Amino acid sequence: MHIFSKNLGDTVRRAREEAHISQTDLAEKLGLDVRTIINIENYRGNPKLEVLFPLIRELKILPEQIFFPENQHTDEIKERAFLELSDCSELELRTLIPVIHSVKEALRTKDDEEAK
Repeated sequence: MHIFSKNLGDTVRRAREEAHISQTDLAEKLGLDVRTIINIENYRGNPKLEVLFPLIRELKILPEQIFFPENQHTDEIKERAFLELSDCSELELRTLIPVIHSVKEALRTKDDEEAK
């Protein structure tokens, strides 16, 4: 087993479970055989780009998580937030920006009050 197979398998399994999607449902959504997902998660898969690309996009896995796991740090949260917003339409983004701003202000106000 190659080290990248373990990292890929662990990353895919974790992202799939966080998304609350079964191996079968994920395979169906991507047009893959469920054994492909099982093999990847059990470190037996060395998927072609045609499989890997839609898989990591569907699960919103950052490529760095697979190819550079040693470089992961707290910026991962910001990158995941960016990924969540990346498929929004312009109207959705215009709607979300004031919501994000308001939530940030509320959280910071709460933190300031708790600090007193």
